[in-house]
Amino acid sequence: MKPLTEREIRGAFVNCTKGEAKRLSVPRDLGDRPWDDLDFLGWRDPQAPDRAYLVMPSGESHVGVQLRSSDTGTSQTRRSMCSMCVTVHTGGVSLLVAPKPGKAGKQGNSVGAYMCSDLACSLYVRGKKDAGVGGRLRESLTLEEQIDRTMTNLAAFIARVTA
Repeated sequence: MKPLTEREIRGAFVNCTKGEAKRLSVPRDLGDRPWDDLDFLGWRDPQAPDRAYLVMPSGESHVGVQLRSSDTGTSQTRRSMCSMCVTVHTGGVSLLVAPKPGKAGKQGNSVGAYMCSDLACSLYVRGKKDAGVGGRLRESLTLEEQIDRTMTNLAAFIARVTA
């Protein structure tokens, strides 16, 4: 993924107002992110741990969604699998919910998916971040196919949000 600027990030959001996008907490370490190993940018809001954001490439631009999590602060001990990258975590998967844009979102309509709580799917798939024993299952897929699957799953999630 090519490095993104704060302006590109804020302009990518489809399920919040321009004012909300202007106020959201963009990561301060954009220059230090491992951009070559990222397929999308995902982060948690340090001032509001129940909020998360992700921005992914979409054609020549980017699309971003704000997410909410209801399980911050809970101690999960069961193993769960991320529906994006198929990484298994003990307590490291959250149900993240994205409000739909526009009138549907104002009426409370949303789309949810179980994702890596830290939104570091790209790093788990590449083995750059360790999910612990049994975190990455043995697969016959190549690394490129695993990356494609992750991005296909993420694109399908975004499509459900924006539909």
